[in-house]
Amino acid sequence: MLSLSPEQELLVSSLEELAEREFAEKAFTWDGEPPWENVELLADRGFLGVNFPEEYGGEGMTESDAMLTIEAVGRICPDTAEYLYNQQMVAPRTIEMLATEAAKERYLPPVIDGEGSVAIGISEPEAGSDVAAMNTTVEEVDGELYVDGEKTWVSNVEHSRAVLVWARFPEGLGSVIVEFDWDGVEIQHHYENMAGHHQTHFVMEEVHVPAENVVTRGGDGFKRQLQALNWERLGSATLANAIGRCALEKAVEYAGDRRQFDRPIGEFQGIEWKLADAVTRLEAARSLTHRAAIRANEGGQPPGRMDAAMAKLYASETVERVVSEALQVHGANGYQRGHPLEYLYRAARGRRLAAGTDEIQRNQIAAALKRNGLPTLG
Repeated sequence: MLSLSPEQELLVSSLEELAEREFAEKAFTWDGEPPWENVELLADRGFLGVNFPEEYGGEGMTESDAMLTIEAVGRICPDTAEYLYNQQMVAPRTIEMLATEAAKERYLPPVIDGEGSVAIGISEPEAGSDVAAMNTTVEEVDGELYVDGEKTWVSNVEHSRAVLVWARFPEGLGSVIVEFDWDGVEIQHHYENMAGHHQTHFVMEEVHVPAENVVTRGGDGFKRQLQALNWERLGSATLANAIGRCALEKAVEYAGDRRQFDRPIGEFQGIEWKLADAVTRLEAARSLTHRAAIRANEGGQPPGRMDAAMAKLYASETVERVVSEALQVHGANGYQRGHPLEYLYRAARGRRLAAGTDEIQRNQIAAALKRNGLPTLG
């Protein structure tokens, strides 16, 4: 169990109460669309962008607090939790950490107000996990910057004003912010993944990028970009833990209500062990995830490579197993199209791909182990 401060306990209890009262009825009905009603309500109550500075409209809290908001909401509505994850831990998080003041003032307030989102574009048709193989380039012509290339599997494009694009500068890898309505940006395809969420392939041809929209540019800048990516990994782990908690709560409730052989199925040892294993794994995943965030916040730095990769890997694999067993508890009921467990099963599978595959996380852990040795016991 995590030890929360009184302020964190109030944050969690307030959000859980809000979610149960306002989000439960429409949970699992969004069909791939962002839950805008919920987003608007969260923004109105000051629960969106809690980890961003107050000068942009945030609450000045930590990433640990932002992760608690994802978990508290995700128990009731995983789609709303996913929106919180994307807008608190991914592209806007990097913008706040590394972008120019002009870019922060332009792109962060709409995110925190719930009026728009910012996507992230990393993958390309020939470059996914291997970011060094990216072909998207930023060239300087007569003192002006132009980006050319294509990105795919980009989430939230249909509802985003801008996208944080990873690209290759002459001096090395970096990133720029591109707005979707700029000349030279063309949406080519929208795809629908297993969970019913849309992802997009778009191209950029000689898209002019103002200097203030350069986030990182080679050298140490891109190293800091990679460090910022560790917050995305912890956010993904947090979302996975929230999905797992949602599934487990439904399984526990069902096991108490469903009767076979004249007693609740939750009294059978076979079911008891499934639930016992699930809660144990989830608590372990949460501990890894929050420990990494707390250590980062205390040190004033992004999460460490090994900490983030271990949390992301374990949570991603755990949620798939927990949701699968929760569905098993529900039997044929949970296997029906439209049942919450059927949706959670599809959503859980994506956590092993998004924000870095299991295999990439293992590579990261092994590389850190070779470089730094085993983690300290303290």
